[in-house]
Amino acid sequence: MLTKKGKYGLKALVHLSNLPVGQLAFVNGIAVANNIPKKFLDAILGELRNAGFVQSRKGKEGGYRLARPASEIKIGHVVRVLDGPLAPIPCASRTQYQRCEDCDEATCQVRHMMLEVRQAIAEVLDNRSLAAMRDADNDDFPVELTSQI
Repeated sequence: MLTKKGKYGLKALVHLSNLPVGQLAFVNGIAVANNIPKKFLDAILGELRNAGFVQSRKGKEGGYRLARPASEIKIGHVVRVLDGPLAPIPCASRTQYQRCEDCDEATCQVRHMMLEVRQAIAEVLDNRSLAAMRDADNDDFPVELTSQI
């Protein structure tokens, strides 16, 4: 499940992607516009800066902007930076694999199902750019959202 950190990071990146190229946004403006706690956003933007997604400038004329075009930023990469592996369990992870000690991985039905889940998540997130996410209408998403999910 996407954490609040991951969700807020994506919201901040979408916010920045809506700015004219090169324009800076103040942290407070991003926080207020997206209903994100400012202190939490400060930390998230620091991680995004360290990972090369955003650039910052300090001072009165400072702020944040995207470090590269939104079309070059893949959502899967952002989620992995902020939240870690996409896999629901460690033995299904490609980036931070950990062997299970309580089962035989070759015959474990849970692992095989979670590998399939991980692959489905990766196919969506790794093939969707920040620009595509920003520009998508709700009609672009084939899944009907219900309160029971």
